[in-house]
Amino acid sequence: MSETFFRTLAKDAAARYPANDRFARHFAYGKLTGDPAFRCILARGMLPPRVPVLDLGCGQGVLASLLAAAREHHGRGEWPADWAPPPDAEAIRGIDLMEKDVSRARHANPAGANFVKGDIRNTEFGRAGAVVILDVLHYIDFDAQREVLRRVRAALEPRGVLLLRVGDASDSLRFRITIAVDRIVMRARGHRLPRLWCRPLGEWMRELEALGFAAEPIPMSAGTPFANVLLRARYDGSTAPAARS
Repeated sequence: MSETFFRTLAKDAAARYPANDRFARHFAYGKLTGDPAFRCILARGMLPPRVPVLDLGCGQGVLASLLAAAREHHGRGEWPADWAPPPDAEAIRGIDLMEKDVSRARHANPAGANFVKGDIRNTEFGRAGAVVILDVLHYIDFDAQREVLRRVRAALEPRGVLLLRVGDASDSLRFRITIAVDRIVMRARGHRLPRLWCRPLGEWMRELEALGFAAEPIPMSAGTPFANVLLRARYDGSTAPAARS
């Protein structure tokens, strides 16, 4: 039942985009139903209730659209018994480089959401109870990755959570497919990618731990040929960041 229900949620989330923007609707439905991260985040209750959510590299705001559709269904009593209740986010703030995607996000999520065109390396984050970064950090260099994560740590409220999806870099066929598809999609969206800054999972874990996060890796490739891992990380302020040599 839950798989059928999630497809209903995805359909309703996609319908939040203008009817004359067929690309946005098809992309939203395809992304939500083809990417296991969204169903996992929702079904397992990975976002805390009633906190501001910051979505870095938000694209056209499909996560916000999904959460809005989920809250509507839950409010009508339509919710799987074995799923955690959907987050009732106080506010969702999304940041993305592509002005067209930001405009689409605004049209689909007019109430309570704030989407801005900007570079996550220098755009103000504000405060957040949860930060979501899905398949974004490998587009910026290692120093910039570290600085973005440091700023995320500073933006998080006590007991806040970071959901960071990354590719587990290796010589495997899965990772080669991950990078090849990533390049095709980004070129189709008008991005030039002279280099990708990828890391093995162990390096991502050490980077987060050096910043004082406690991170849990969750495999996120089910049903896909990709080498993706979702890192659920918390920083409660009680752990001092490790000194770098």
